[in-house]
Amino acid sequence: MRFWLGGYTADMDGVASGIGMLHAGAPDDGSAGGPLSFAGEVARADSPSWVAAHPMRDVVYAALEARGAVQAFRRTGEASFVPLGEAVPAGEATCHVAVAPDGGSLIASCWGDGRVVRMSLDAAGRPSSPVIAAAAVDPHGPDGDAAGAGSADLDLAAAARALRDAAGPEYAHLVPDHDAAAADGDAEAAASARPSRAHQATFLPGGLIVTTDLGHDLVRFWRAGPAGLRPGQQVALPKGSGPRHVVVHPSGHLYVVTEFSCEVFALAASADGTWRVVGGTALGAGGVLPGDSAAELAASRDGEFLYAGVRGSNTLATVRVRGAGETLSPVALVDAGVDWPRHHVVVRDTLLVAGQRSDEVASLTLDLRTGVPGRVRHRTPAPSPTCLLPAS
Repeated sequence: MRFWLGGYTADMDGVASGIGMLHAGAPDDGSAGGPLSFAGEVARADSPSWVAAHPMRDVVYAALEARGAVQAFRRTGEASFVPLGEAVPAGEATCHVAVAPDGGSLIASCWGDGRVVRMSLDAAGRPSSPVIAAAAVDPHGPDGDAAGAGSADLDLAAAARALRDAAGPEYAHLVPDHDAAAADGDAEAAASARPSRAHQATFLPGGLIVTTDLGHDLVRFWRAGPAGLRPGQQVALPKGSGPRHVVVHPSGHLYVVTEFSCEVFALAASADGTWRVVGGTALGAGGVLPGDSAAELAASRDGEFLYAGVRGSNTLATVRVRGAGETLSPVALVDAGVDWPRHHVVVRDTLLVAGQRSDEVASLTLDLRTGVPGRVRHRTPAPSPTCLLPAS
């Protein structure tokens, strides 16, 4: 099989030169379990950290992370692409691109400034007309709906003012000055400490779109309209969890991996279409190590297992899906075989892992009975890989 490789170039301290190509076994193999080899660059680009394919055209889209833009590339040969139009600005640190199933639009997620941007695609697949969606509001902050540190600060300020009024001039000085701290800009400082960081968009059946905001601990739902994305419901996850990527399960559940807390949450829609958290689990039964951060989430072919990459300890977590999809339980944490497992994909009984810091891609065989990845079977040098996309 062939895969397109996203990677970091010199502008983000990487050693890639653009989009690369990986061979996993013979090019026409239906499995990725054979020897790995890096076949070189197929398109020069500046830090194409995420790549996505058009559903009907020989076109791929790259999130040029350092430039904050999306670039389309048209395939011109077995292993060559050329730019299709100019790069379209999206936002600071554009880290993800998702293409609509009908090929009519794409959504870019921007880690740096939290932007979610919809772009139109013409008949050739060329992106244009970026429209910035409504900005996220921190549900754990002063203007949000969920309880959190910011809202607690404002409650204390209001209580202080009420107590001071009740105490009168003689005893007002005995009341703590929580309101003075808030007036001095504590609320603004709290907001700046939790910036919005959009990280992924996923198209769901029925025209619904889901996005994650890692900074505000939000899972947001949208519908596409003539003027861009129309916001719908949002689900707040625990403060500081950091929702990063989403997997859509055949059961209809959504599974969200959290970068900071290293957990997976299960979301389900009720009969009226309202989404809510129905389950979740830590990635490891014994917990992960301090400083660990989760990266990608992928499902097994039959949907019975989920696999999450954990950077820091450089492990792969296996989580079992039980019940109707709402019950998750950790199975194992195993060595990923690479340094900084940034991204991985499941192909039948093989797990391919991109080691960003070790400049390599490794393959591990999955035990179909237990679901647990085994030891590294094959590996190949690859420059600063950040994304693996099966080539059509």
